[in-house]
Amino acid sequence: MNVSTRTARSLAAAAVLLALPTALAGCSSTKTGGTSSGDSGGTIKIGLVTKTDSNPYFVSMRDAATKAAEAGGAELIAKAGTADGDNDSQVAAVENLIASGVKAILITPNDSKAIVPTLEAAQKQGIFVAALDTQTDGNKGVDATWATDNTKAGEQQGAYVKAALAGKTPVLAMLDLQPGVSVGDQRHSGFLTGIGLADGSPDIAGTQDTNGDQAKGQTAMENLLQKNDQINAVYTINEPAAIGAATALKNAGKTDQVVVGSIDGGCAGVTAVKDGQIAATVMQFPSKMAEEGVKAALAFAKDGTKPTVPASGYIDTGVQLITDKPLGGLEAQDTAWGLENCWGSAS
Repeated sequence: MNVSTRTARSLAAAAVLLALPTALAGCSSTKTGGTSSGDSGGTIKIGLVTKTDSNPYFVSMRDAATKAAEAGGAELIAKAGTADGDNDSQVAAVENLIASGVKAILITPNDSKAIVPTLEAAQKQGIFVAALDTQTDGNKGVDATWATDNTKAGEQQGAYVKAALAGKTPVLAMLDLQPGVSVGDQRHSGFLTGIGLADGSPDIAGTQDTNGDQAKGQTAMENLLQKNDQINAVYTINEPAAIGAATALKNAGKTDQVVVGSIDGGCAGVTAVKDGQIAATVMQFPSKMAEEGVKAALAFAKDGTKPTVPASGYIDTGVQLITDKPLGGLEAQDTAWGLENCWGSAS
């Protein structure tokens, strides 16, 4: 249908007049200068972005954060990456949380460097941002971090394996994570310090990456046993890799000849210690990370308070050696204590 020029001008002018109040109202509600959206006096919203939503470690973190938020009268909005290492899905999750008007975002970064610009954008909106479990590159884009001292955890694993060898020269298999991941590097380095070795030592029979996966841990152990059947000690990046290694050792009839250590504190891992598959594990506390992060978010929402972060760049949530055979004067808790304080399912 054709419309005359005069009629079109009249309609356009009317449309501008009708749209003006709406446009002005939109401008008046925009907040800048360090104030986030969601300040209208309603329920405080806190966002949580984990690496995935399937790993029991992160499920326990989400559950603890939910309870802590509810106890503080806040609402937790939980999101997750689609897979471990997927930065793009976490970027989208953070952007969605910013748009939804959260006062704080807690995140376990999949990519400690690539996520930083997105987190800095959240901070510019006046949102409190904290990392859980994994530090960002240079601690950029976050106001605080709650995490495990992974070097210390590795040292405790190494010290226990050394004590369990009872003076025997180690023939060590190292089941690592993957190259360039800070958590894996720190645990690896700490373990070598604890057992008293260095990278390149002839006492290291071999190393292989597992991505922290049980099936890959089993395959890695099988491969290393084929290269050297005298292995008597095993470092593992986490309990799934350790359980995989234990399966390979059982199949080879070597369970009683090899000391396997690990790190995590999941209920399945503690059960593996109880059953003798793993000699000892070092428990970390993801629920505590989440709870402390939510408490800090609530404090920030109340009066802008931010936590004091030590020179290490993160707030240490502690580790605990778990074993039913304490050795070498190392402070430890037994598996009964471990099963009371573990996370995830025992199966």
